[in-house]
Amino acid sequence: MRNLIIYRCILEVVRAGSVRKAAERLAITPSSLNRRIQSFEQEMGGPIFEKNTQGVRLNAAGELAVHAFKKHLAEIEVLQAQIEDLRGIRRGTVSITCSQPLLPHFLPRQILKYQKQFPGVDFSVSVADPEESEAALLNYEADLAITFSPLPTESFETVARLEQSIFAIMSSVHPLTQHERLNLSQCVEFPLALHDSSFSIGKILDSQAQLSRLSLRPDLKSNSFILLQNYILNSDAIGFEIEIGLSENNPHGLVRRPLILNAPRKMSVQLIKLRGRNLSVAAAKFAEQVASAFNLDAGDSINHLPGK
Repeated sequence: MRNLIIYRCILEVVRAGSVRKAAERLAITPSSLNRRIQSFEQEMGGPIFEKNTQGVRLNAAGELAVHAFKKHLAEIEVLQAQIEDLRGIRRGTVSITCSQPLLPHFLPRQILKYQKQFPGVDFSVSVADPEESEAALLNYEADLAITFSPLPTESFETVARLEQSIFAIMSSVHPLTQHERLNLSQCVEFPLALHDSSFSIGKILDSQAQLSRLSLRPDLKSNSFILLQNYILNSDAIGFEIEIGLSENNPHGLVRRPLILNAPRKMSVQLIKLRGRNLSVAAAKFAEQVASAFNLDAGDSINHLPGK
């Protein structure tokens, strides 16, 4: 395991951007850390860092080396988890990137359900767009990504997929709650609180508005899921969301109605991992749980009653 020590030392230098700062974090002297790096560079046949005005940064060889480190460290974590699993122990961290609508309801439920069975496993969750999720998976910074956009199939594997319809959401006292289904022309008669158009829902609505020759002029536009829902709850505004982003019990008073689109459009929620990567036991089991939840939600949506 001696190689793992130098891997982690070099990765700390990369994070810190300075040998001195990295040495402080590692609780060793800068000269000792320098010697370790120089020894590694001799084995590699050349330097992996170059100096700049702030400290040091990786050169091209260093970028290749660090990518290999991360892959090797991820494989070691999988091995350690498998050994612990043989002993009846499940520990570790499951690292996930996801889109905002998964945060309020779906993902907390899944994590709590998992941790009731395996309390030794903790989770790291970060909000990310598809490009950020792609980078996190490639750099071994995330085990799994849950996104609304597919990633290139040559590098990534879709573990599970769930198709979702778009709903209009409003307060419980909104005039449009009397309708079981809504079209966009009804919604634009009221103030709109919309996702930023960079979100998949925003793109679909923009396309629908163009087809219907409607103008989408929001009173509020945001990339914050929580802000939009609270604004809608306390006003006569209309917003739009997919079912997975809404609470089953509507405890906050939001009402949902299916949105009728000229060309039926569904959004695909996808659970994705890096192709060829062996996940830790904890991450693999969590992926299985999420895939089962996707299958269950897909079955439930067949029997969905509008507004319930």
